[in-house]
Amino acid sequence: MAGRGRQGRAWSDGAGNFMGSTVVSLGEGSPSAETLSFVAGLALYEAVLPFLPTPGSLSLKWPNDLLLDGAKLAGILLERCGSAIVIGFGVNLAQAPELPDRATVALAETGPTVPRDLFAERLAASLATELERWRNFGVELILRRWQAAAHPLETPLTVSPPGERPVRGTFAGLEPNGALRLRLADGAIRAIHAGDVMLTDGDR
Repeated sequence: MAGRGRQGRAWSDGAGNFMGSTVVSLGEGSPSAETLSFVAGLALYEAVLPFLPTPGSLSLKWPNDLLLDGAKLAGILLERCGSAIVIGFGVNLAQAPELPDRATVALAETGPTVPRDLFAERLAASLATELERWRNFGVELILRRWQAAAHPLETPLTVSPPGERPVRGTFAGLEPNGALRLRLADGAIRAIHAGDVMLTDGDR
């Protein structure tokens, strides 16, 4: 079975892996829909964390990836449909697909294989908690927690904005709206609103 990743990429559902989606309705007064990617990222991070022998090896990468020791463990895709957002998750529980442009890893490489249904229950509970926080407390807390779970500040990054040549810099945190802050070689900060991001020294 094959799923779909960002920018139309294929994402393979190997036997024992998890692929699933949910719909979030946007009500009057809801925070910006774009910030749901951070809600989903935190939910995924919190769902995976208890299954790891070394929690410090897990990190979030802007905008929608979860990394384990710098290799891609999971991805998230968000699509808007009217007043709702469809959030899709793909998690390498049992095996990792081979990708030409980056390293991948499966959770089973760190310990016993996690049953797909058990993981689905954990993720659903985690997402419900994060959505409640998002609706009740807003975006600022979500972004602070997301950044705390991400790779460290000053991590070297290579960013490929749509239609542009790759840009190198270092991670300088997030803008209040969730845009990536990229510190360029001359010290200037560029806000990245869309694009592929690679950890220059780790995300192969």
